[in-house]
Amino acid sequence: MDNVNVIAAPAVDGAFVLSGRFQRPLSFRLEQLRRFESVMATPFDLRCYTTNRFIRTVDAYRGVRLTTLITEAGLPNDVPGEFKRTVFVAVGGDGYIVTFSWHELFNTPVGENVLVAYECGGRMLDAQDGAPILFSGSDILPAPRHVKRLARIEARVLAPLA
Repeated sequence: MDNVNVIAAPAVDGAFVLSGRFQRPLSFRLEQLRRFESVMATPFDLRCYTTNRFIRTVDAYRGVRLTTLITEAGLPNDVPGEFKRTVFVAVGGDGYIVTFSWHELFNTPVGENVLVAYECGGRMLDAQDGAPILFSGSDILPAPRHVKRLARIEARVLAPLA
């Protein structure tokens, strides 16, 4: 357990932070997300990754692409290409963690469907609904990267292998 890093959640329900290796660490409340261009996700069946057990049907999410928020915060590039070694750790309020790489988000179709959702089925979400919700709409099974009560996106740059 010595190599485990604890990433604290913000103290405000319905808010999350972008921290770590960003040029401008930012925090967002749900209502602030509406000022960005929105994207609609396709409705889906949420299923358990390990058992494929049906959990529930999820109506269409509306939200902001994670790449839009990352671009807003900016990634450092003091060393040319450094940003391409960035990994993003998304942490839910309950400590649930999922990861994305820069390449996955910015260099594959997956990134076009990773949203921070603030609306579902045409209805605004709130903290009671688990908002903000991070959702990866291009995953084969969406449950493993479906993060309710998103608290933090931490950017970390991997050291080059020697």
